[in-house]
Amino acid sequence: MDLGIAGRWAIVCAASKGLGKGCATALAREGVNLVINARGIDTLEETAVYLRTLHPAIEVRCVAGDVSRDDIRHALLIACPQVDILVNNAGGPPPGDFRNWTREDWLNAIEINMLTPIELIKATVDGMAERGFGRVVTITSSAVKAPIDILGLSNGARSGLTGFVAGLARQPRLAEQNVTLNNLLPGSFDTERLQKTIQSSSQATGKSQEAIADQRLQGIPARRFGTAEEFGAVCAFLCSVHASYMTGQNVLLDGGAYPGTF
Repeated sequence: MDLGIAGRWAIVCAASKGLGKGCATALAREGVNLVINARGIDTLEETAVYLRTLHPAIEVRCVAGDVSRDDIRHALLIACPQVDILVNNAGGPPPGDFRNWTREDWLNAIEINMLTPIELIKATVDGMAERGFGRVVTITSSAVKAPIDILGLSNGARSGLTGFVAGLARQPRLAEQNVTLNNLLPGSFDTERLQKTIQSSSQATGKSQEAIADQRLQGIPARRFGTAEEFGAVCAFLCSVHASYMTGQNVLLDGGAYPGTF
């Protein structure tokens, strides 16, 4: 299927590895020009080299740094001639017991997992509306629907972001102008983040990492962890011309782990 977005420009945050790289990869294959961001310059540039091999016509630019900083966000926007697609993504705050978290821990979580994507949305959606095309995909977490006890910082910050996106997506001034905003909620994907969560659970419970991983798999009807590639494919579809009637939605990708009907 031709997604109809070849030649568009996209900003993809936290794109050097994991789910962000999966999204950037899928968009690159569709002929989308990319401005990618991550904190580490070496890995980011390696990813850019790889992305350029996927499509002969695309341009890939790198902006390294912490996207929660004003100057890095400004550099991202300057590097992208026209933001048609925005993929918000950031590593989640560390797991733990809420009794040990300070006010500073909470403010840091809210800054990176709520306020930063809101700032990027604020900087881009009006331009999208003026041009009559825009796609915002924000990667949150399955914990927005089914909270995970040790991920309280993420549960709180990302739930706030989810509520904000839900309201904004339904503003006629955006929806009428072919600007959609949707969230992607990953369950257990085989990424560095998952491995760290398993390691933390192992340390907290005394169980082996293998036992923790097997326990997680038993709760997934698909009996496997997801891949970054299949996650990216769903992201690319949400960015396509075919998804123009889909906005304000939370798309859960978890192998069937969430037990609810809605």
